[in-house]
Amino acid sequence: MTRTIDDVETFSPPITPTVSPQAIAEAWFQRFETALSTRAVADAAALFAARSFWRDLVAFTWNITTVEDPAGVEDLLAANLDRVAASGFAVSEPPAQDDGVVSAWFTFDTSVGRGRGLVRLREEDGEFKAWTFLTTLFELTGYEEPRGDLRPRGAQHGADRGRVTWAERREREQAELGTTVQPYVLVIGGGQGGIALGARLRQLGVPALVIDAHDRPGDQWRGRYKSLALHDPVWYDHLPYLKFPDNWPVFAPKDKIADWLEFYTRVMEVPYWSRTTAISASYDDEAREWMVHVERDGEPLLLRPTQLVFATGMSGKPNVPVYPGRDVFRGDQHHSSRHPGPDAYRGRKAVVIGSNNSAFDICGALWEADADVTMVQRSSTHIVKSDTLMDIGLGDLYSERALRAGVTTEKADLIFASLPYRIMHEFQIPLYQRMAERDREFYERLEHAGFRLDWGDDGSGLFLKYLRRGSGYYIDVGAAELVADGSVALAHGDVDHLTEDAVVLRDGTVLPADLVVYATGYGSMNGWVADIVSPEVADTVGKVWGLGSDTTKDPGPWEGEQRNMWKPTQQEGLWFHGGNLHQSRHYSLYLALQLKARYEGIPTPVYRLAEVHHTC
Repeated sequence: MTRTIDDVETFSPPITPTVSPQAIAEAWFQRFETALSTRAVADAAALFAARSFWRDLVAFTWNITTVEDPAGVEDLLAANLDRVAASGFAVSEPPAQDDGVVSAWFTFDTSVGRGRGLVRLREEDGEFKAWTFLTTLFELTGYEEPRGDLRPRGAQHGADRGRVTWAERREREQAELGTTVQPYVLVIGGGQGGIALGARLRQLGVPALVIDAHDRPGDQWRGRYKSLALHDPVWYDHLPYLKFPDNWPVFAPKDKIADWLEFYTRVMEVPYWSRTTAISASYDDEAREWMVHVERDGEPLLLRPTQLVFATGMSGKPNVPVYPGRDVFRGDQHHSSRHPGPDAYRGRKAVVIGSNNSAFDICGALWEADADVTMVQRSSTHIVKSDTLMDIGLGDLYSERALRAGVTTEKADLIFASLPYRIMHEFQIPLYQRMAERDREFYERLEHAGFRLDWGDDGSGLFLKYLRRGSGYYIDVGAAELVADGSVALAHGDVDHLTEDAVVLRDGTVLPADLVVYATGYGSMNGWVADIVSPEVADTVGKVWGLGSDTTKDPGPWEGEQRNMWKPTQQEGLWFHGGNLHQSRHYSLYLALQLKARYEGIPTPVYRLAEVHHTC
């Protein structure tokens, strides 16, 4: 039966702005928990501001979703409150107050697990109400990870003639997996995303297998052009459980990252098959499992997992344009993902089609090798200098400065996650205005050279471009200076055709070339589903990535979360995992918990399963 808050004798009086942040937060949670315990859904929703956001990562919804305003809160609670039985809300550290907003970390329990979150309260109509509210599940009760006091013993003390050593157990496990023992989860893709998820699932005791076509973990990085390095800083890039050492480079070179991934896979005991390619997959509706045909070291094998995860990278399949004349061009041509590096092109003419991260990196490396390089810019690009981004964009969350202020990587992840996508641009725009002013002379020189700059459709810069479309930007680590001073030539427009020895643009410009690099980006991850499963299933799932912001390359309607990422899709048993190292680390936890719950038979009714709006 639904009761109103007036029925509750313990109801607190309205909060006034004269009390301490601690008292404000504790009073709000007392009212919120009282409303939940009495099923007073409307009164719980009334504790949220007229313009407010509740982002839930699995804890209440078995989904990754955001609801807006009191009406959205009421809908979420009406659908989930009885099942979730949330209780025990407690402020976990002294709240802060800044510019009238009280921010409070908190913990809570549900019927199946333990959660943590972050709330921001601000005054409205004489009392403090929730403006942003983040809830996350971090642990399933009874299925806790073996860490801390629960860590395994490792050695078995005593004398035992039947002793099985750690190495023998590992050998038997590796021999049985995929043959006599089927994985519950099969992860296609063994880059940082697949490895991070594999580590999470192993710690949770979920039988899982990660497969990848390369020879060794990390080869996804080893095989790229030799100048490649991470553009994100080390504090942003840790993997789960095992952080980079304190003396790790701020921007790690590709081969160092590759070696770390291989090391991590081994020491975290991630079940990993290299030299294994997924050929085809289909879902058996009656058995509720997948039939996945793979080739391992050239030998065919059938796997029958219950859950199938595509961890093939958020960028999806390479977009390789088919220009007239490609078949007659006598030089080398390849997509940027296949670029071997500059060494073979010393003194030769190179045309790089594109003007984003990979294009700049490759142009810079080719110039260093004394190639004659031309960049073809087809549309405007957002550029931000790396040092400026690290200071203004990331410094408060991911840096030594942040660590000294008590902002750990885990806390930074939750702070970032607590900002609803609907209003994230409001926080980002002022930051990028500061960046534009700091590096004003740099941008003036680029524009004087003819480079077409933008700051995103609404001036919100790099992060929103990444979240909305995953393209259209460059974190400048030096190559932009080569365009600004003319060391790398700049051309504009679309390609019309290729000749035997040149790229011809639509305006008739002829660019002599011995090498053409297509730095033309990637398609949606569901392109891999179309190839391996079927085009019909890819269409059923729809586009992967983007928010539905109705900005360039991110058509609406509004989704409010990354489409189809780390959460259930319209195809039963099919999941997507990927993104940068930060996202691979953070969201692998929530995906792993969803998979663990299904493995253990815990009911997982999904609230607001994502709809399919388009497949482009």
